[in-house]
Amino acid sequence: MKLMHCIAAVALLFAVQAVAVPASADEFGTKAEAVALVKRAIARVAEVGVDKAKLEFMDHHGSFVDRDLYITLVDKAGIRVAHGQNAKLVGKSLYESVDVKDKEYGKQVEQIVEGPGQGWVSFMYKDPITGKILPKEMYVERAGDYSYMTGVYLR
Repeated sequence: MKLMHCIAAVALLFAVQAVAVPASADEFGTKAEAVALVKRAIARVAEVGVDKAKLEFMDHHGSFVDRDLYITLVDKAGIRVAHGQNAKLVGKSLYESVDVKDKEYGKQVEQIVEGPGQGWVSFMYKDPITGKILPKEMYVERAGDYSYMTGVYLR
């Protein structure tokens, strides 16, 4: 019986340590993975059309949500057509967005969309994995009538 208690105590100790260990780097998306996800999203819209693709982008268990990476799709007017983490943002303007420090990152996105057509924007945003407000760098690329974006959280 003592042996069973000892084994249970050791198992409990390992379980507690596993929970306390910080997440590893491979649990979060990289800049290269963010760019690749946007390129896949652009190709998907070209393949199946925006109506079908935007449903895929918003499927939390689908292939366009990868750890903390997800697609945001914005139309020419700056209105979110799809958001891979928060459906409540669909139909709302991205270009009017400000972060928790009142940085108007939406205007920077608009400048990229209207200017070079691709680039990075930095701001603060809630990480869907940790729930913490973290610095984020978002890759933006315009293709046809839409702009596609996803970002990486800086830890």
